[in-house]
Amino acid sequence: MPADLEIRTDRTLSFLLRGSDALLEVLLSRKKIGQGDGNYNGFGGKYDISKDETFEDTAVREINEESGLKVDVNDLEYKGCLKFYFPSKPEWNQRVYVYFARKWTGEPTETDEMARAEWFRASALPYDRMWDSDKTWLTPLLQGKRIARAAFHWKSDNKTVDRYELEFS
Repeated sequence: MPADLEIRTDRTLSFLLRGSDALLEVLLSRKKIGQGDGNYNGFGGKYDISKDETFEDTAVREINEESGLKVDVNDLEYKGCLKFYFPSKPEWNQRVYVYFARKWTGEPTETDEMARAEWFRASALPYDRMWDSDKTWLTPLLQGKRIARAAFHWKSDNKTVDRYELEFS
């Protein structure tokens, strides 16, 4: 397999939701440092096999570290897996396990990594200030679909999707 197609890390990405149908809202935060800084996103991070965690454990830990909110692992809903390939920066190649949560405790707080979280209507997400791929897959998930298969290949600017394969179930 070419180096630009090797997955280098596994990560989780979680979105907290409230309301339903036309009133559905998504909690997003602007990333302050690291890969994707300046973008609005859900909460997530790197899976660390040395911590003896499951992907769900990682999702719960990352939500807490990035927002101060506590989610029980049993309240996570798995929505599928995304693969991202960055040919000009293959060390960014990753597999991302996506979760939704509708129950949590606490109030969102700003952290070193993430700005204070904000609620956005699902029908008016700030896609122009999110990762380029998000506009392709997030809305269908919010409408109840699940990812069956997804692979995104990025242009050399590492900000724009070049091409993708995407199937929902």
